Amino acid sequence: MEQPGRRILWVDDEIDLLRPHILFLEQKGFEIGSATGGEEALGLLRDNRYDLVLLDEMMLGMDGLETLGEIKELDPSLPVVMVTKSEEEELMNDALGRRIDDFLIKPVKPTQVFLAIKRILDGRRILQDQLAQTYAAESSQLRMRIMSPLDWEEWTRVYLRLMNWDLELDRFRDPGLRQTHEDLEQSANQEFGRFVAEEYGRWVDADPGDRPMLSVDIFREFVAPRLKANEKVYFVVLDCMRLDHWMSLVPSLEPVFEIENHHYYSILPTATPFSRNALFSGLWPIRFTEIYPQTLGGPGRDETSKNRFERQLMDRQLERHGIRLSPAHKYVKIYEREEADNVRRQMSSMHDLPFVSMVYNFVDILSHSRSESEILQELAPDEPAFRSLVRSWFNHSALYHILVEMGRHGATVVLTTDHGAVVGRRAALIRGNRDTSTNLRYKFGSNLGCDEKETFLIRNPAAFKLPSDGASKQYAIAKEDYYFVYPTDFHRYERQYRGSLQHGGISLEEMILPCAVMTPRA
Repeated sequence: MEQPGRRILWVDDEIDLLRPHILFLEQKGFEIGSATGGEEALGLLRDNRYDLVLLDEMMLGMDGLETLGEIKELDPSLPVVMVTKSEEEELMNDALGRRIDDFLIKPVKPTQVFLAIKRILDGRRILQDQLAQTYAAESSQLRMRIMSPLDWEEWTRVYLRLMNWDLELDRFRDPGLRQTHEDLEQSANQEFGRFVAEEYGRWVDADPGDRPMLSVDIFREFVAPRLKANEKVYFVVLDCMRLDHWMSLVPSLEPVFEIENHHYYSILPTATPFSRNALFSGLWPIRFTEIYPQTLGGPGRDETSKNRFERQLMDRQLERHGIRLSPAHKYVKIYEREEADNVRRQMSSMHDLPFVSMVYNFVDILSHSRSESEILQELAPDEPAFRSLVRSWFNHSALYHILVEMGRHGATVVLTTDHGAVVGRRAALIRGNRDTSTNLRYKFGSNLGCDEKETFLIRNPAAFKLPSDGASKQYAIAKEDYYFVYPTDFHRYERQYRGSLQHGGISLEEMILPCAVMTPRA
């Protein structure tokens, strides 16, 4: 197969001995230039365009490593393959440090050289073609699975596979494949919404072994046993972190921690006052609101006021499990960069504490800020870009350094989230009284009117372990990617909130969540 326009520079002080190799590559369609030393090669590179350099390591005068350094100064993106007789690890480390793209060990065969060139110059295109074929086959299988009856474990596996494909497709940015995948995810969420509406009422009364792990189970399952075994534990809740966000952050933490990944389902509604208070209390909303009625409050209360009792709820949960700590449990909540920097500086003071719980709110703030900021909307116009923004923030954040310091303390870190978020794409009409809550993905109030194809309407909150202030109180929870809009000025608010990241409803993104148990590497 011809390689139109592909120009290779081969640098070797014995270039005449390589004529059969050069002829072979020319027959494959490459245009081959040659140089017998580093100085000559650099002169050619200054005056000509090449797609790749084959560079001998042992040459008279300027050797291969020196020439490599100069080539990267001229053009950091130009691929270089080093040809060497040496298999010493030190040489390879040195070359890798100078950004070599591949090694070939002498004596080399023409086909070896051809394959190395092809892997570098055509590897991405070949991978993308193969990816399209693989995705076509697997998406067909996934669609068939989605349309068949699934239990909660199978839904978790389906969602994991969808998220793996999300991250894989991020690497190639093929608009056609991306659109096909988004259509598949929408179909999955449609069926998942039906599944949850049918099953959730059973889950709230089922034994833990007969339902998915839920928000109320996380402390009992992952934290309490370690505290009882006298392990030092940090319990970190990163607010509004989706499974795909966590999957994109894992590579940054793997050099520091052994990571054991688990998955659980958020309780409904998938909103901070319900799901996070359930994490800290180990109780259903109907129970923790009896202890602290302010945890849900009224329509006028903001989210932070509804989570003022996390430390107290955790202390009560520790007591219920018979866990007595000395020194006592420490609770930390971080909303802003300055607070995060302060915690980072104070980490040494936590070294001897047996248990620290921490809430880090950045992802939630970033989600809401994106809805309100034109600059953030331009930086993260879609979900792949938002994932990239979260990953970039994390790698340069105080949180990353805080987690590393936790590892240095020799502690186990149980890291999770309270709920995810979904991009609202379709408006759902809802009617309610003046006392109806203001949230976009869920509502509670009296006499709610909505389309039950788009909504999971709970008429008897107590049966779902949700608080009820009276016989007429109902909960409406949006399915799929719907968000609630009142009839008054419907089109204005439909436009205003379309494309914003929201939580509180029923979707794979909001409900199926990561819980990672991280132990420091030795």
